[in-house]
Amino acid sequence: MSELMTPIPFRELMTWVTAEYQKDGTVFGVHKPYKAGVKTLPIFGEKIETPFGPAAGPNTQLAQNIIAGYFAGARFFELKTVQKMDGADLAACISRPCILAEDECYNCEWSTELYVQQAFEEYVKAWCACKIMAKVYGLGDPDAFVFNMSVGYDLEGIQGPKVDKFLTEMVDASKTPIFQECIRVLKEFFPAESAFIDAITPHVSGSVTLSTLHGCPPDEIERIASYLIEKKHLHTFVKCNPTILGYETARSILDGMGYDYIAFDDHHFNEDLQYADAVPMFRRLQALADKTGVEFGLKLSNTFPVDVKGGELPSEEMYMAGKSLFPLTTTMAARISKEFGGRMRISYAGGADALNIDKLFALGIWPITMATTELKPGGYQRFVQIGDKLDALEFQPFTGVDVAGIEALALAARSDKYHVKAVKPLPSRKLSEKVPLLDCFTAPCKGGCPIGQDIPEYIELCRKGEYASALRLICEKNPLPFITGTICAHRCQTKCTRTYYDDSVQIRATKLVAAERGYDEYLSKVKAPAPANSGKKVAVIGGGPTGMAAAYFVGRAGIPVTVFEKADKLGGIVRQVIPGFRISDEAIDKDAAL
Repeated sequence: MSELMTPIPFRELMTWVTAEYQKDGTVFGVHKPYKAGVKTLPIFGEKIETPFGPAAGPNTQLAQNIIAGYFAGARFFELKTVQKMDGADLAACISRPCILAEDECYNCEWSTELYVQQAFEEYVKAWCACKIMAKVYGLGDPDAFVFNMSVGYDLEGIQGPKVDKFLTEMVDASKTPIFQECIRVLKEFFPAESAFIDAITPHVSGSVTLSTLHGCPPDEIERIASYLIEKKHLHTFVKCNPTILGYETARSILDGMGYDYIAFDDHHFNEDLQYADAVPMFRRLQALADKTGVEFGLKLSNTFPVDVKGGELPSEEMYMAGKSLFPLTTTMAARISKEFGGRMRISYAGGADALNIDKLFALGIWPITMATTELKPGGYQRFVQIGDKLDALEFQPFTGVDVAGIEALALAARSDKYHVKAVKPLPSRKLSEKVPLLDCFTAPCKGGCPIGQDIPEYIELCRKGEYASALRLICEKNPLPFITGTICAHRCQTKCTRTYYDDSVQIRATKLVAAERGYDEYLSKVKAPAPANSGKKVAVIGGGPTGMAAAYFVGRAGIPVTVFEKADKLGGIVRQVIPGFRISDEAIDKDAAL
């Protein structure tokens, strides 16, 4: 696999999307689309159906990533940061691998690895694709999602021709070749929607998040933000680094939560924007935005710089995110909200996920963007869960942040089981054996099963409702689906990668679902195997689970087999010792019939 990202031409991109959706009802593997209701929220003079989406990061570089996020429910997209250094020049500076997301997350990359022009084209392609998908697939209002640009890291670079052209054309892409190509291709794919396609706005974005590198002087931050507000007339969020909390506060919070192994000194805290300088600056910028007629707010927070001490990534410094950043960022949000009486708009990123996003939103903190949670098992499909959770809450325009509420949430996070570091170290998720040369992946749950059950495959078949097929696959290696679907020790679930941040997939329970719902159809199709003509017979002594399994596989090989069992029914110790309320005789009888 190449380390370089290769954009997909728009025609091929739409061929992929439409063919996959027609065949499976999925888009880029996201199997459950989020279909928005009637609620919306106003932002930047536009509207969004859900107040969340991917943060500027690995999930907003390529068009297909953005499309997958939209299909799953994201409606606010903070696009990957662009800067004057791009493409091959930037790629040469990035070590590989550059992301580690086993528990809390670390990375050592900072902006798009594409050339700025390529990034622009990816965003236009994604914009047009999401518009048409909303319309033809019934995903929601085609005008109820927002693209938020992200730029860095110095005024000279932002004013330079490369980034300036990007900003200008994102505001109005109508005359660009890529926008015109997208409109033309969409008409070929959806001729009946020609009028709608002609009406797709070329105004891809009118807002920006300013990302600043650590050590950026306060006056430079203010000059950049003022330029974006006053000269470019963009709704502007300024991203703040967690270092604004001060070294002692950050060290105390992390140490108290079990993250004392995370190494950092005070130099970033001394060199970065200081709280005493930040507050008056933010007041001036808010006043300038009010005068200019655009919205202003703060993006809390940026990733947190720490030292590489254990060889986590091939660099000297890396940037921390995820669950360990949540208590720092909520503490920042509480401090800023108190300072501004709850009136400062906060765009949130810093450990948000399905377990806490409803709490943030209920306090008036939105939009909320995420990166780490999409890198965990489940990926973009986690967005559907988040969307469904937020649907239960009341939507109302921003009127302020609940100061007391965010202070309470920040304190509660320091003892929340989903954010503190587990006392017992998590076992490595890495496999001990090499993965295959082709189809180069192996599910850890399969490796945790003593008989190597094809777990992801039968779970996927159950998701599709193909229970008889799932049971057939299970029975290839496991002749006792009712027994093992009820009382197996399920070592597979301890290997499930979801256990690293919430709960494992219910693998054993899914096996029982396949057995119960697919049994009649599967049994009706089972045929006796052809005799092996080996001239041999096999006797199995004892009709417990082991004897039943042995007889099953010998018989399936076409060898005559007789089971000798002193009881009048098969099942052995399972039937004799385990009480009926744990596993019924009927369930054991079905395994015996198989």
